[in-house]
Amino acid sequence: MAYTIVLDAGHGGSNPGATYNGRQEKTDALNLTLAVGKLLENAGVNVVYTRTSDIYDSPARKAEKANESGADYFVSIHRNSSVYPNQYTGIETLVYNRNGAAARMAENINENLQALGFVNHGVNERTNLVVLNRTQMPALLIEAAFINNDSDNALFDSRFNEMAQAIAEGILDSLP
Repeated sequence: MAYTIVLDAGHGGSNPGATYNGRQEKTDALNLTLAVGKLLENAGVNVVYTRTSDIYDSPARKAEKANESGADYFVSIHRNSSVYPNQYTGIETLVYNRNGAAARMAENINENLQALGFVNHGVNERTNLVVLNRTQMPALLIEAAFINNDSDNALFDSRFNEMAQAIAEGILDSLP
């Protein structure tokens, strides 16, 4: 059976997301999403993208697109940020419900990213995020390291391809 996975690159267009020293979350998220998508497509997965260029859609519209696609999973990719630069480091993945398919996939992805050297802050419930609570399929939101942490950015840049592979394998290993 061929699976369909919606990949959502966070933010976009007029919404840069978090920024740090000229770096924009929307750009990192898009680059990582496209890299993960290519790996999934090469593995035979049907990938639906919420965006493949620097455009903005509301989170509600992204959830609608996902629901219209009839996808099996929804994976949103972001970068985390904190109040102060270099305050926190690491990755976490957000899910609507800590039990179920999305949480298992999130755990697999986090373990793979932890193996690359990122601090693993775990899988956390966030019921107030539109892309998690309005999607009709298991959905997760990856916070792929802190954009305002110099060591996270160095790891993000130096191990970018391995990060994409870690996320793709975490997704693939979670498919029934």
